[in-house]
Amino acid sequence: MKEKIRAKLIELYWAEIETIQNYIANSTNLDGVRAEEIKKALAVDIPTELTHAQTLAKRIKELDGLVPGSLEFKATQTSLQPKADTTDVVSVIKGVIDAETAAVTGYNELIRLCEGIDYVTQDLAIRTLSDEESHLIEFKGFLKEYIK
Repeated sequence: MKEKIRAKLIELYWAEIETIQNYIANSTNLDGVRAEEIKKALAVDIPTELTHAQTLAKRIKELDGLVPGSLEFKATQTSLQPKADTTDVVSVIKGVIDAETAAVTGYNELIRLCEGIDYVTQDLAIRTLSDEESHLIEFKGFLKEYIK
């Protein structure tokens, strides 16, 4: 079971790293007056996502794992990729919602996986889940305004 927990931690670690990459790209690339609040929200979330990745990396190591290097990275966030149309704010918002939904799902899976086995990792997952749910709610709120 320890191996499954480590594998899930690594999966979530990579998701956080990819989210950071895409948040940096989208917070830089978006153009237009309507994009400013989204750019700011993404920029504010980057340090939080980095803290998540660092916390996951530390826990991987504590569980006798090895934090992987960049050659093991496989991108999966297709909907959060920067668009050629740098004014397409709605696609960025939807991409963030997809990424945050995946994060919420992943941390819930980790919480269940740790039940009765690894309360330290479970606590880490619960605390991180709170941040991810907040990001998700924030961007769902942004989308409401844009799809009126």
